[in-house]
Amino acid sequence: MAGIMRSTTTGKAFVAFLSKKTMDLTHIRCASSNRVKRIKKPEITNRDANQAKAATMRAEVEEQSVLYEGKRFESAAQSLSARGYLRAIKPYTPPENVSEQVLEIAKENKLNDTKQPFGGMEQKFAFLSACGKTFGHWVPNSMLHELETVGDAIVFYQTPIDTRLPLDAISSVELPENLYIQQDYIRFHPETDTMFGGKSAFPKSSTIVTGLKYKQKYRGHEAKKSWP
Repeated sequence: MAGIMRSTTTGKAFVAFLSKKTMDLTHIRCASSNRVKRIKKPEITNRDANQAKAATMRAEVEEQSVLYEGKRFESAAQSLSARGYLRAIKPYTPPENVSEQVLEIAKENKLNDTKQPFGGMEQKFAFLSACGKTFGHWVPNSMLHELETVGDAIVFYQTPIDTRLPLDAISSVELPENLYIQQDYIRFHPETDTMFGGKSAFPKSSTIVTGLKYKQKYRGHEAKKSWP
């Protein structure tokens, strides 16, 4: 009798446990179904306003690209004029009427608009070849792709090229009164520097000239050493 009552009690507890789990699962399903978000319908926009805005943005981008190309070519021209003796290039001084001459050559090659790109490679080659023969100054291979219009060619031929050393270029500039630049080296030699009896402030230091070019210009001196 006790065993039957115990089994009945255990069965009731198990049934209560199952009913509780079922309620928990139902609650979870309800909660999960409540968390589902509804899909929003796309809003209808003004097509004309968007197209106008896109056209304005494209115009701004094109304007900025044109300005960038102009600045890029100007920087390349400045680099060409300042590269100096480091490149194997001939000096060039533009004539006074260089722009007029370039425009005349452009008219001969049927190029009337200075901002319009060249019609093709043959037209560009004929125009730049005529400019090179006229001025004796040719466009480097590294800059051929940058000259796209007659205006670019005018800027190129208006840019002077100075191949002198920076120190030699300074000699032709009028310096302030309180500034003096010594162009030649000062080397001590006991036979020529006799102010202090042919003695140097560094009696044990030699002034040896090793270059073949400067041996003809400067005299070397080997100081006598008492030791070793």
